[in-house]
Amino acid sequence: MYINLSGLNILVTGASRGLGKAIATKLAEAGATIAVHYNKNMNDAESLVQVMGNESKAFQADLSDPGEAVKLFERVVLELGSIEILINNSGIAEPASIDMAQEEWDVLWQKTMTVNLHSPAILCKKAVQHFIQKKASGRIINISSRAAYRGETSDYLAYASSKAGLVALTRSIAKSFGKKGVKAFNIAPGFVRTDMAKAFMSQYGEEHAKGDIALERLTEPKDLAPLITFLASGMADHATGSTFDINAGSYLHDA
Repeated sequence: MYINLSGLNILVTGASRGLGKAIATKLAEAGATIAVHYNKNMNDAESLVQVMGNESKAFQADLSDPGEAVKLFERVVLELGSIEILINNSGIAEPASIDMAQEEWDVLWQKTMTVNLHSPAILCKKAVQHFIQKKASGRIINISSRAAYRGETSDYLAYASSKAGLVALTRSIAKSFGKKGVKAFNIAPGFVRTDMAKAFMSQYGEEHAKGDIALERLTEPKDLAPLITFLASGMADHATGSTFDINAGSYLHDA
């Protein structure tokens, strides 16, 4: 199937490495211009936009500060002229034991909620307003997690909670703004072999991560990018509000 995204500007958060990089690369291969968001990895982001071409650009923002999310969207629109698709990929998963001092636990909870839910919600809000103002179709693709449905270990309560909130946010956008041209989708990966998953696997072991999947290997970023590109194309708009599980069949092992 040939997908042509030429003429579309796509903002991908957390795009300098890992899953975000794979998503941005695949979208650029289909012709899209990518706004590559990064926080600290400037060199990686700048290198990526050079490789992708299509007049793609890198944009820095620390999404642990909600105000930065607002500025990010506005800068991308200012420099690219418009945004047709928003992909909220950026996220963190920092362990926080319930035995941790309350103040320390609170800080990690709030940071996780801000990066994984509050800032994506701001970007979604800005995107919906932008799409409606343009009177043009727009798409939002949010990267959630199987943890939104299955829950997670005790050290990752904030992560699972933030991703569950993202699912509800996406469905609410799809329900509320569909007749105004806005489509919204969730992607729910399991373990994906990225830097973010290393902390979990170093704590619990890779075999733990592989223990409840139905396939022979862990999911990799390249396994998600094609479906996300398909959703960006508009050929699956009647799936708006849906969640797409890409987790190597791990749900099949639930009790």
